[in-house]
Amino acid sequence: MTDSVRSGPQRENSYFHKGCNPYAQTGRSKLQTHRVSLNQQIIKAMRLRAGAENLLRVTDNTRVREVVLLELSFVNSNLQLLREELETVNGSVQVYQGEQDSLCFPLIPLGLKETKEVDFLLPFKDFIQEHYSENPALYEEQILDLMDLRQATRTPSRSVAGVELLTSYYRQLTPLESRFFPGGRHPHLFFTWYDSLTGLPVCQPHLSLEKASVLFNMAALYTQNGARTDRRSPAGLRTAAIAFRSAAGLLWELRETYTHVPSFDLSPAVQGVLLHLLLAQARECSFEEMVLAGTANRVSSLLRLAQEAAQLSDTYTGVELSSGQAAVQSHVPPAWRRTVQVKLQHYRALAHYLVSIALIDHRLGPLDDAELQEEVLAGLYDQMPNQLHPLTLLRSGEHRLQLGKAHLRSAIMAHEEALRVQGLCPSLKKMQIFQDILRGSHTRSLAKFTELEQEDDFDMMEAPHIIGKSSQQIEVLKPDLSSDKVVDLFQKLAAGLKDGDVVVSVGGTDCKWASASEVEAMLQDVPADGLDIQVISAQGLEAAQVPKSATFCSGLSKVYSQSCWVLDEGKSRKGKKVSKKLSFLNWASKKTASTTSLPSAVDNSIQPGPSIQPADGSSLY
Repeated sequence: MTDSVRSGPQRENSYFHKGCNPYAQTGRSKLQTHRVSLNQQIIKAMRLRAGAENLLRVTDNTRVREVVLLELSFVNSNLQLLREELETVNGSVQVYQGEQDSLCFPLIPLGLKETKEVDFLLPFKDFIQEHYSENPALYEEQILDLMDLRQATRTPSRSVAGVELLTSYYRQLTPLESRFFPGGRHPHLFFTWYDSLTGLPVCQPHLSLEKASVLFNMAALYTQNGARTDRRSPAGLRTAAIAFRSAAGLLWELRETYTHVPSFDLSPAVQGVLLHLLLAQARECSFEEMVLAGTANRVSSLLRLAQEAAQLSDTYTGVELSSGQAAVQSHVPPAWRRTVQVKLQHYRALAHYLVSIALIDHRLGPLDDAELQEEVLAGLYDQMPNQLHPLTLLRSGEHRLQLGKAHLRSAIMAHEEALRVQGLCPSLKKMQIFQDILRGSHTRSLAKFTELEQEDDFDMMEAPHIIGKSSQQIEVLKPDLSSDKVVDLFQKLAAGLKDGDVVVSVGGTDCKWASASEVEAMLQDVPADGLDIQVISAQGLEAAQVPKSATFCSGLSKVYSQSCWVLDEGKSRKGKKVSKKLSFLNWASKKTASTTSLPSAVDNSIQPGPSIQPADGSSLY
């Protein structure tokens, strides 16, 4: 990988991985650059259309309305052309495939979502000073690290390192949200992401858009890695299957966690289609691994492989049905739908062909396992043809030939349908691999049928439906996105503790009189759901600060809310008079204390003293 290009001076001491050079002229980078250009043109066209529609609503001048209507028609036509071009870019799957000589169908990868650069520096520094009352210059280096990390994620490498880069940034967002976006607040930041299917921008100040979009890009990168894997070996096929299952797990996490993100490609309907597609491609890789390992030339083995092919065809049928829903049909790239239709027909034809070979080329001999063949054949159909018993069918050469030819006819028809669908899609017509696989399979089935066909053969028996069944359990691989496995850039800010602060309670246990080593041991023994701590911060003799609320996480897994109790002169927060006697925390220092904790964790025995204005800035803010 090469260093990412970032505006401003380059910093060499960043600890994280770098992204790819966005100016590298690879096929994938050119495609992504074209996508960025189309996104910008779509935005321009949308703004022109919005302006024309606004002018049309407010004007009564007939001549102006005619000019606006004419301009609006041009803008709509241009917008439609841009969207069709974006669909072509999304349907360009060949550039993501690996260099291999084996006859394997191309796999469909997802394109990365594009985003605009975000400047965290000034908003975060202002927020640190206002919300935490700390010197923002102390955290400038961490903020720049975060900006470099985000910039690098815009051009991740198509490898495991690229996925790790996106994962490290996503893990930073969880603690970042608790510290800089508490209670729905945001430090005057806006995140802009472009829809990968429609090209329309979505701009929001909420970090949920950022997190959901990064999750989507992680899944997209997994699919690109899976598509480029060398599928000529069992190890490569297993790697590709795991990549698509991992991508499906990320999309599942996205759909379950972020349900109201206003981007079409992140909507539950689209996520459902993509989940079906990725799991179908993972099953396809597993099926190719079975074929590559070889199949015994026995009836039972051939029938089981036929059921595997039928199951794969049924899986792609589910993808085709989900992508045909009205809510998503107009935005799913046509090349994707045509590819799915071709594959479901091809694997259906393959299932029929394997059954025909098992019935025609084999006979039940005295040394064969009749019970095993009977069991497998009985599970092949919903209902046996002509109400024949499975064992009777196996022993009858005439019935086997008749049923085998019916399956061959079904295989030939499915192959012809696959060729027809492939010819309807310009993108698939340009891919020679589709032609080679489909025509080769069709020629093989047709040659077998011609060999068996007789002039006076008028038998038009219809082949029964083959029940799909698989020994492979293809499930999503749920990701490990725990933020505990990343270097926390703002850990010092999160703790919010300073020299002189006193920890008085840990997990509900009073530790005011405990030693430092005892308190340290209590803080190290943290349960999975975190624990509550109560902290006392002494105040000086200057004017008390305005009460604030800060969200922080002191290296623990739970987020805490701290409230500094600052009292008006001689009055409590409820306006009642407060006793002038000194608090038990005054000791010999003659300083009062400010209790900082969750409201439920406050010890009612502590009586706040009168408000004294701090001189040393020792408040937790």
